[in-house]
Amino acid sequence: MRCDEKNMCKSMNRIFIIFISLFLLYSVEISAQQTQPTPVLYTEKTIAQLKQIQQAALQSDYAYKQTAYLSYNIGARLSGSPQAQRAVEYVAAEMKKLGLEVRLQKLTVPHWVRGEEKGELVEFEGMARGTTQKVVLTALGGSIATAPNGLIAGIVVVDNFDELEKLGRKNVEGKIVLFNNKFDREMAAVGFGGAAYGQAGLYRRQGAIDAAKLGALAVLVRSVGGSQNRLAHTGGMRYDDKVTKIPAAAVSFEDAEMIAYLAKMGTVKIKLLLTPQTLPDTTSYNVIADLKGSEKPDEVVIVSGHLDSWDLAQGAIDDAAGVAVSMQVPHLLKQLKIKPKRTIRVIAYMNEENGLVGGTTYAREEESNIGKHFAAIESDLGASHPLGFYFAGKREAMPYFAPISKILTEQGAGLVELREGGVAADIGPLTQKGVPSFAPWFDTRTYFNYHHTAADTFDKIVPRELAENGSVMAVLAYGLANLEQPLPR
Repeated sequence: MRCDEKNMCKSMNRIFIIFISLFLLYSVEISAQQTQPTPVLYTEKTIAQLKQIQQAALQSDYAYKQTAYLSYNIGARLSGSPQAQRAVEYVAAEMKKLGLEVRLQKLTVPHWVRGEEKGELVEFEGMARGTTQKVVLTALGGSIATAPNGLIAGIVVVDNFDELEKLGRKNVEGKIVLFNNKFDREMAAVGFGGAAYGQAGLYRRQGAIDAAKLGALAVLVRSVGGSQNRLAHTGGMRYDDKVTKIPAAAVSFEDAEMIAYLAKMGTVKIKLLLTPQTLPDTTSYNVIADLKGSEKPDEVVIVSGHLDSWDLAQGAIDDAAGVAVSMQVPHLLKQLKIKPKRTIRVIAYMNEENGLVGGTTYAREEESNIGKHFAAIESDLGASHPLGFYFAGKREAMPYFAPISKILTEQGAGLVELREGGVAADIGPLTQKGVPSFAPWFDTRTYFNYHHTAADTFDKIVPRELAENGSVMAVLAYGLANLEQPLPR
């Protein structure tokens, strides 16, 4: 017994010593972790430079002048047009003036031209003999033409796809369908213009297909926007190769209201003339300009907008402003003699509006180099007051942006919102491949009053607000280019 007790004591002592050793080792490790400094995200020098960049951007008129030139001197820039080619040449030349490495990325883009467009009601209840009633309309991008002399047919009005389906072929065949789906102005008024646009835009994109399936001769879509100034809102539409293609046009808010009112009283007929053409695909380019990084030149932070625009106006807010604030980033850094650690790449994408060829081609050709794309930023929601920026990527990255947000808070643009799925069209293919993506968070309450209409003109640009946008782009781009840690991916 005594021998067993001694052995037991020795065993217990050994266990106690091992326990104490492990405890001390664990304590030392925890203590070391607690005393280890938090990884630096931005150096004091970078923070100071960000503030300097912000102030320079808020005082600069470079982006304003570039937006004016793209809008007034060049004008509408639909893919395949001479103006689109002129815009490519102009932006490339301006970036070369700044000393950037510039290249043109060759694209094959669609070439659609609008032609003549006319609508007039020729039969309705109470109509004065020998008269017609003009309808303000515009062809949707990609639409086919009517017969050369136009098309006369009765109109059936539906608010949604369910109502169309309930009418059935017997009530739709040989008619023109008007989708009178209302853009939610109240939703836009409280800051959710993009959501309202997404809801209403479905009828513009899909309407011709669903109407044609039931034998419709053409389709009209209530304008997808908030304007109450009798403006028709264009934009891309779709066809299905398995379904007969029919002409498609947007009608103004006011004319959609009028047609819906008259249709409740009886027969309404319209004469519709559209003469657009889809010409053979043609060559265009993305403009790519690099301001080389001083420490990690192989890692890239993109600042971008899209160079093309619809043909009804000047494409000022969509998206000359986005291209201009992107061009301003290297301009400011050159002016301040500040060099980013990573390369800042300006991209003016072509064909966002009716094909997304620029964005998809860039992502495809950079497939083997995606890991070196540190971040991508795109500005494509106008030029109004920015509230902050959107982010698409890993949630774990959100704390990395706090110092940038703190600086932007001084100008009322400190909000950051995580967005599932993506933040902008052209950089969308990069987002899908895991590239952390950003976009300015705009006040969109009035944006869709002008978007894709004849009112998208330079006078809508407010110099102070454009300067604020330029500040968000420049501060965010330089902050990411100088971030001391890699972003979670």
